[in-house]
Amino acid sequence: MPLRDKLTEDMKAAMKARDQERLDALRLALAAVKQREVDERITLDDAGVIAVIEKMIKQRRDSIAQYEKAARQDLADREKFEIRVIETYLPQQLSPSEIDAIVAEAVQSMGAKGPQDMGKVMGAVKPRLAGRADMGKVSALVKARLAGQ
Repeated sequence: MPLRDKLTEDMKAAMKARDQERLDALRLALAAVKQREVDERITLDDAGVIAVIEKMIKQRRDSIAQYEKAARQDLADREKFEIRVIETYLPQQLSPSEIDAIVAEAVQSMGAKGPQDMGKVMGAVKPRLAGRADMGKVSALVKARLAGQ
């Protein structure tokens, strides 16, 4: 079943169960998917839906930091709940050792010599890790590996 359809089915189930918080989070996710489809005049495949979900999670993590800084724990808790709901639609996340192995392989196969090769290495690992790892952490790992050579 396509990811977009799974979101819709889960939203209907949340309506029937009268789970308002979950319903709200799923509606936000579906609205973001539909907005991107309208903006770009396309129908998103699973990879596109995953990209939208990743962006939503990143936005919520940024919001959590701001809410906690402003001592608004109630709003931070709501964002955390939304992350937990929409994270379930991402593919299985890779372990740090699996990510490290993919990065090491890319650095070696690209013949990367230093920080100037970061773009090439990121270009090689991004398709393999998209949706399966936090790309910010991957970027930091690549940077550290290239600086250490």
